[in-house]
Amino acid sequence: MSQYEDFPMPEDYPDYPSHTQVLAYFQSYARHFDLEKYIRFNTEIKKVIKKENETWEITKGDSSSEIFDYLIVANGHHAVLRHPDFASDFKGEYLHSHDFKNNSPFKDKRVLVVGVGNSGCDYASEISRVADYVAMSIRTPQYIIPKFLMGKPVDVAANIIYKIPKFMRPLVQRISIAIQLGSYKSYGLETPKHKLLEAHPTINSEVLYKIKHGKISPKKGIEKVEEKQVRFTDGQVEEFDVLLAATGYKIVTSFFDKDFLDYSEADEVPLYLRMFHTKHPSLFFIGLFQPQGAIWPCADRQAKIAANKIMGWYKIPNNIEQLALKDSADINKRFLSRKRHTIEVDYHDFMDELKKEIPKDAPLWKVV
Repeated sequence: MSQYEDFPMPEDYPDYPSHTQVLAYFQSYARHFDLEKYIRFNTEIKKVIKKENETWEITKGDSSSEIFDYLIVANGHHAVLRHPDFASDFKGEYLHSHDFKNNSPFKDKRVLVVGVGNSGCDYASEISRVADYVAMSIRTPQYIIPKFLMGKPVDVAANIIYKIPKFMRPLVQRISIAIQLGSYKSYGLETPKHKLLEAHPTINSEVLYKIKHGKISPKKGIEKVEEKQVRFTDGQVEEFDVLLAATGYKIVTSFFDKDFLDYSEADEVPLYLRMFHTKHPSLFFIGLFQPQGAIWPCADRQAKIAANKIMGWYKIPNNIEQLALKDSADINKRFLSRKRHTIEVDYHDFMDELKKEIPKDAPLWKVV
């Protein structure tokens, strides 16, 4: 479920490929379709200005500029760090999860990981192998789900659930989690109050094991930080050598003037199909969404829609502004109100939505 539709991953790849294998897969894709000749590597984009007739002036790091008819922004949303308010109050060693490279710097130290998302749980598990003590601060209880269900990756196994009526899915999901894990309270964790897919679930098979073996200690949210001491919302106070913040990222497009476009602190990102801007028809975003699944297949379908639009085979609806606002409203209604959910999408629903928009008679490619 992470591979491109027109380029399968190698058969010998494991269910969860390593970063080395994924890089090799991307490089193979680029070579197979002879794409490298179209890519300007090591080229910084300093500034982008919209010009007349829906064209775009692109200024590069060497101050040279070029004019383009279309602008496709695919710069990702996991680069600019979002720090907690108390970061500067901590007088021990502070770092964001983005800066984590390996667990060796944490040997024999007392470490607090802030956040229970995928990054937070991964790093807490890794650090617990060498640290003297690891705690994990959890502000909002989240669902932690094992990576495998009935011997299959959890997203593949979950496909069965999507074949039953939508109103029955939450019940089936709760029963499935209860059978696998029992009660979250038995791990010292609070039971989430929201439905499973109202927030981005945490997929991790190790952190619950580590909690049960006393290698990771769950803590409440943080009330106050003084020097190296951390006071949690239940009144507990502990001292730490290191605070690692797995607190996410901001959506940043630094090449635009902020007055032109800025989503860094936005509570909603009103784009039609998560890609078309309502006021700039020659501007497309690819990958500016957070799926409950792999991002690459969804981005691939967005790219096909963009290509069809550029070639004149796809027409943007006249009521795009209304559709974009409805899209954002649906996200706000469906997912928890958090910065990390402003661009959240359900993998299956979003893939189906994008597939419907790709012209069936478009030449050159075929969507399976």
